[in-house]
Amino acid sequence: MKDLVRRAELENEIFVASAACRRDEIGSDTYLGTREKLDEMGIPYTKRRAVQITKADYENYDLIVGMDDENMRDLQRLSNGDPQKKLHLLMEFAGEHRGVADPWYTGDFDATFRDVQRGCSAILSELQKRRREP
Repeated sequence: MKDLVRRAELENEIFVASAACRRDEIGSDTYLGTREKLDEMGIPYTKRRAVQITKADYENYDLIVGMDDENMRDLQRLSNGDPQKKLHLLMEFAGEHRGVADPWYTGDFDATFRDVQRGCSAILSELQKRRREP
């Protein structure tokens, strides 16, 4: 998503961050298979340390996107039922109600990349549309 926002020259208008719903990867860098796929696709990334999403994040962000139904359940609990309607499943933006293909279980980073690319491109299109509306 960060690369799409950068290429659209919207870094000053759209801030993108990533946070985990669960604690098992807190402090970890981007997974090796993900880095390899990003390298293959020519998408830049930086070293990071995974953090866990907080209740304050719910208040501070306009849009919070989950990758699968488990993320959405965690986010619903964190936000006390999403009273501000900020929570969305990524693939919904691409017209599908399903989770992103999870390479943790499948090892298929190509399918995951396709899903994430489609979903993020659709989010960016939606945000650009909202910018143009009066």
